[in-house]
Amino acid sequence: MPRHRDAPDEVALSEPRSRSDPRCESRIREIAAVRVRYGYRRVHTLLQREGWPINVKRVYRLYRLDGLSLRLKARKKRVSAPRAVPLPPQAPNEPWSMGFMSESLCDGRRFRVLT
Repeated sequence: MPRHRDAPDEVALSEPRSRSDPRCESRIREIAAVRVRYGYRRVHTLLQREGWPINVKRVYRLYRLDGLSLRLKARKKRVSAPRAVPLPPQAPNEPWSMGFMSESLCDGRRFRVLT
């Protein structure tokens, strides 16, 4: 790749900055220990209220690295009631089925009837 003639031959690489503050990490752990049901967003809000200049993405990363993610509750399964089997018709003109009928009126409104 062509380089500009004024570009330096060697680039001085500096040591990378530490991206995490141990005081902030310990504060996240403290909040998570006291407020067990708080997620990373709420922890971030509390940190901001305390004056910590921290990004929500960094809070999420530190929260996950410490294994503090909330466990999702499993939804309870509802037991459906067994359906009653209708008796077969015993006489003529006895209803043997039920269903909805849908119709529309001349002005465009619709209505449903259980028959």
